[in-house]
Amino acid sequence: MTGAHRSDGAPRPDGAYASGGARRGRDRQARLLPPRPGSPRIDGPRPTTAVVGGGIAGLAAATALAERGVGVTLYEREAYLGGRAGGWPVDLADGSTVTMSRGFHAFFRQYYNLRGLLRRTDPRLQRLTALPDYPLRHSSGLRDSFRHVPRTPPWSALGFAALSPSFGLRDLRALRPLAALPLLDVRVPEVYERLDGTSAHDFLEAVRFPEKARHLAFEVFSRSFFTDPRELSAAEMVLMFHIYFLGSAEGLLFDVPRAPFPAALWDPLADYVRRHGGDVRTATAVEHIARTPDGAYVLTAGGAQRRHDTVVLALDAAGLRSLVGRSGQLGDAPWRERIQRLRTAPPFLVTRLWLDRPVDPGRPGFLGTSGYGGLDNISVLERWEDEAARWAARTGGSVVELHAYAVRPDASRDVEQKRLTEELHRVYPETRRATVVDARHEWRQDCPSFPVGGYRDRPTVRTPEPGLVLAGDLVRTDLPVALMERAATSGFLAANALLERWGVRGQTLWTVPNQGRGALLRALARWGGG
Repeated sequence: MTGAHRSDGAPRPDGAYASGGARRGRDRQARLLPPRPGSPRIDGPRPTTAVVGGGIAGLAAATALAERGVGVTLYEREAYLGGRAGGWPVDLADGSTVTMSRGFHAFFRQYYNLRGLLRRTDPRLQRLTALPDYPLRHSSGLRDSFRHVPRTPPWSALGFAALSPSFGLRDLRALRPLAALPLLDVRVPEVYERLDGTSAHDFLEAVRFPEKARHLAFEVFSRSFFTDPRELSAAEMVLMFHIYFLGSAEGLLFDVPRAPFPAALWDPLADYVRRHGGDVRTATAVEHIARTPDGAYVLTAGGAQRRHDTVVLALDAAGLRSLVGRSGQLGDAPWRERIQRLRTAPPFLVTRLWLDRPVDPGRPGFLGTSGYGGLDNISVLERWEDEAARWAARTGGSVVELHAYAVRPDASRDVEQKRLTEELHRVYPETRRATVVDARHEWRQDCPSFPVGGYRDRPTVRTPEPGLVLAGDLVRTDLPVALMERAATSGFLAANALLERWGVRGQTLWTVPNQGRGALLRALARWGGG
């Protein structure tokens, strides 16, 4: 990256991008969303903003505001930042101190705004490293890979069908092309108007998508939402198909942090916010928010009260419901009722095992699985993470992480934990001979639910109060973004909404194209819709 830097991330005439900007990568059709015109920074007395929640959304909002001269105070209940991509120290039975987290996260190349946020402290994204493939394995013996799939739509989808062993000639003949036409021209929010009333499972049934390929292709997306396909909105799944296959030339290429999340990502970003005058307070839960007669807000946190001109709520669904429920002056009655209707996805389990002997060196660093009970993927962390690599080099062992998404709420934790390890032995038989030096199991249930018919009821960034905005992956943005990218994008949108009040130019955003690629494909989709 060359040239001077600009905090708004806008492209310079020489083609360079700011350290906070998001380069378009190889996709020339990436969509630029400039903010409203305004001054570069606050001119005069500094307004103050409380950002409640230190996950990706809260960090994005705090960063954009602090850069432009706003007096930011970030409040995070946990002792660490990063939210669901955070990490914390644990002591193992062998005396080692390591970083535990809630599991693997893929930083895809089309996460333009998230990657732009990370470039604040890592302009060339050198703290990320690419994994060579996204391999998938089914218990029937089928194996799939995205490594050799073309990246440019529509050849990406056609290439996957041609190269995948899960697609046979009989399967292709059985497909219903007319039912699949919505995949060709995905637009937001129109895709929700068309498909939010249908489940992902029912949509795939209507298309007659092959059962084997369904497990390996589409369950990648539905499981990313920690939700059974029968409960997930088809609009969300189709949007994911657009983001990764037919809407973006970035494909399913992704990077992972070279170090644990705190060291690689969030601690440097917290220092960056502080250097811009922000105050980052971890282990500080906000207990109550009250309105003042002049339109400001008083936050109670840690037993102390502090006044702020504006507030960004960047919380998960349960945290947002709880805080709004305790703060009776926020918003109006219909808005508060919408917040209380937010729900979370089923619980999930992350098991991390420190083994006394290595996993076979031919195993991939990441493997998606299907048909192995509750096991959804396996990560061999020393393949890319420096802390795990040091532990493995010192002990001669391996650090293996297992994920089980959408576990039944009434499932026995002990039973599910044992089953997950048993499934690992089925997939990687050499692990049967390994002794477990230590094991950690993280049970969580705080991911947002995207149920059938739920889109219209989801809250937006803006609220009934101009000084109160929302951010997070639960927030409706009306942009083609999802997961961590939705969190980062909503955080920047929340900051932009507040900056508009003060006449300050906000953060430039990028997304994948907001429509299908190619006039012919779009025409086909419109014809089918008609």
